[in-house]
Amino acid sequence: MTERQMIQEILNTVDVIYAFEDVDEDTKEYTLLVTQQDNDSRPLETVNAEMKKYFQEADFNYKEELHPTNTDKQADIRVLIKR
Repeated sequence: MTERQMIQEILNTVDVIYAFEDVDEDTKEYTLLVTQQDNDSRPLETVNAEMKKYFQEADFNYKEELHPTNTDKQADIRVLIKR
């Protein structure tokens, strides 16, 4: 399984809408824009904690920004992960 596939698997498990904002395959660094689905009643902090847990278990460094403002696309969370 590639890193990108692993990332997609984790995000699908947490059940969020996502887009890759920036991908650097050479440094294995990925910036993701994550949005909760409309019918998701979980608090945003809970969603973030779930994602963080899964990424850390997969040996990714995880840095998040809730409600990012400096992005072209609307997102609830911007996540920078690196392996």
